[in-house]
Amino acid sequence: DLPLFASITTDLFPGVKTPEVDYDILRAGLQKYSKKAGIIATDVMMENCFQLYETIMTRHGLMLVGDAYAGKTNCYQMLAKAMTDLEKNEVQYHIMNPKSVTMGQLYGATDPISMEWSDGVLAITVRKCAMDPSPNRKWVVFDGPVDAIWIENMNTVLDDNKKLCLNSGEIIKLSAPMTMMFEVADLAVASPATVSRCGMVFMEPETLGWRPIL
Repeated sequence: DLPLFASITTDLFPGVKTPEVDYDILRAGLQKYSKKAGIIATDVMMENCFQLYETIMTRHGLMLVGDAYAGKTNCYQMLAKAMTDLEKNEVQYHIMNPKSVTMGQLYGATDPISMEWSDGVLAITVRKCAMDPSPNRKWVVFDGPVDAIWIENMNTVLDDNKKLCLNSGEIIKLSAPMTMMFEVADLAVASPATVSRCGMVFMEPETLGWRPIL
């Protein structure tokens, strides 16, 4: 798709050359923390980190898509450390697997006997991040498969109004430094409504090769 997209942009903006973005400071930070973690900072890894950085700067909802061994987890974890140095504010990430719990445990549910509302993991995490007045970046990372059952309830969060609506009637508005990040293998069962609301960073194990893993 890249040559096709490049030809469209050159048709729209004839004679305009895109200036190269200077990522030297960010690159140095990524290389430093990669070395500390024992990870080889390949050119592909750097490029993916820069793409993720650009997406975070423009979108509050994004997806890291790719098979295992593409380096998705290391990509956002190294970027979080490098951005902490760059912005002088800590980048915090909260990881959860949405498919390891029930819908009630994720969003919250009303007990059918006592009729008491119990908050879910996501509701507690988002509320905690939203109420934190610090300028620190807060990433809520969903590390697990996307399916139409739980992701559809995220549509209001991924919209421009950035609100998590719970069945209890509570509405939690995301703060400016918050990012909803989905780390998924594929989008086979994700609806167009969800995909269109998110920024995408695609990573492939083939581009990394086997040597860095070895």
